[in-house]
Amino acid sequence: MHPFRKAVENRDHAAIEAMLAENVVFTSPVAFRPYPGKAITAAILRGVIRVFTDFRYVREIGGEDGRDHALVFTAKVGDMEINGCDFLHFDEEGRIDDFMVMVRPLSAAQALSAAMGAQFDRIKAEALAATEAADTASEGER
Repeated sequence: MHPFRKAVENRDHAAIEAMLAENVVFTSPVAFRPYPGKAITAAILRGVIRVFTDFRYVREIGGEDGRDHALVFTAKVGDMEINGCDFLHFDEEGRIDDFMVMVRPLSAAQALSAAMGAQFDRIKAEALAATEAADTASEGER
């Protein structure tokens, strides 16, 4: 079992965040533009964990070099069944630097969009707080 899969299935937010590169880019299945950065990606993933119920990975597909991985999942958003895939790329240090999600069917993607939209003020606030904490910590190290 891939460590990212294990962290997600255990809802281990700290382990998930530790696997993200600072320069990770998250590509959402329902937003036009990707989200660059660890703070916003971690906050989005926490939001997804709050929104999805009955989440489980059903298949893992690994690239030959170990730097690309696909995790196929099922979940529910409200009463809608959703199928999707997390496409992960890992940098030289083994951290996720590219995270793209695709989902189907369209009706479930629309339900996901609405549910995540309702979470987005909280997601932005969490990302801002994490960024400010990181900035404060790096100032203290100087």
